[in-house]
Amino acid sequence: MGDPPQLHRGLAGDGTISGIRGWCPGALRPMESGDGWITRIRPHGGRLSPVQATGIASAVREHGNGLIDLTGRANLQIRGVTPASHAPLIEALRALDLIDADIGAEQRHNVIVTPFADPETDGLAAELEAALTASALPLPSKFGFAVDTGPAPVLQDIPADIRLERGADGSLILRADGFPYGALYRSAAEALALAEWFLAQGGAPEGRGRMAGLIARGTPPADAMLAPAPVLQTPAPGPVPQGMLVGLEFGQIEAGTFATLAAFGPLRVTPWRMLLIEGSAKIPALPGLIAEPGDPRLRLRACTGAPGCRHAHAATRALARRLASHVPKGRVLHVSGCAKGCGWPRAADLTLTATPEGFDLIRGGCASDIPQLRGLPPARLPEVL
Repeated sequence: MGDPPQLHRGLAGDGTISGIRGWCPGALRPMESGDGWITRIRPHGGRLSPVQATGIASAVREHGNGLIDLTGRANLQIRGVTPASHAPLIEALRALDLIDADIGAEQRHNVIVTPFADPETDGLAAELEAALTASALPLPSKFGFAVDTGPAPVLQDIPADIRLERGADGSLILRADGFPYGALYRSAAEALALAEWFLAQGGAPEGRGRMAGLIARGTPPADAMLAPAPVLQTPAPGPVPQGMLVGLEFGQIEAGTFATLAAFGPLRVTPWRMLLIEGSAKIPALPGLIAEPGDPRLRLRACTGAPGCRHAHAATRALARRLASHVPKGRVLHVSGCAKGCGWPRAADLTLTATPEGFDLIRGGCASDIPQLRGLPPARLPEVL
């Protein structure tokens, strides 16, 4: 019997394949896909030294398919890993200090850090990561933390359950996702206490659940009265005070290009499928990079699609490229290989969901929402966008 469509197949702790719903792959527990195992790297503090980035590029070429994906959680993803290549890949990444102690620690190491971090922010992120690693909190696998303590929050549109931010007066505040106010933050112990509160309030029945869902049921955290600073607009490719931001077409980069970027400075991984090259004022034109804020490819979102994903009903990225010029400026087009919507798990202005009968068009919704038009052939898509 085959797996149901929503079932992901991953490695259990003993190296066998097990069926698990609702989790994200890691390095120690990869996920099976149509083009091999997906292995995810969670860089400490969201930052890679030039040595680490160059080492990743080498490992990807040797043990994967030569491509690196950036995820919406500011992680790196390697595809095309095989049962034979997984162990040497882990060995290479462990030598670069990119592997957690065990699967439990890896699952709890779910921390997104603002790419515009200063030394204080880096210290806060490191303290939180260490506290999570040492804890035994049975948090849901998608439960995450955001350290967003730059000049103002920039990660509020990025999924996270517990947020460390700047208050309107510049103080550090701890905020539960879904609640508008936070409490004064002093140490990582308070972040873990808020996670324990989430569990005690029944926020994770059967091991699944998110903070915003708990808050929506009318359960506010105690002592949360401080407002966060105003949100900054999501940045676009180009120079920033910390260096140079470059976008990646569909969040994917060739290993060789990744290594070339590492020669210009440390890399910060962002949840916007962009890389920040610290201290660099200019980057040469390289294949797949997006350096201009008006590039129409910034309007596109697409999953791996067929044949790389066994659930996809059609190829996605070549189609998205053809449609880029038809997407109105300021709008987002999401082309999804199936109704799971992995490439953009949220609403988009325009979503095309592949089905066995063609593409369904959803306006202002997600890949699984009720479509306005069904079964469209690719030739008709430009006229309906």
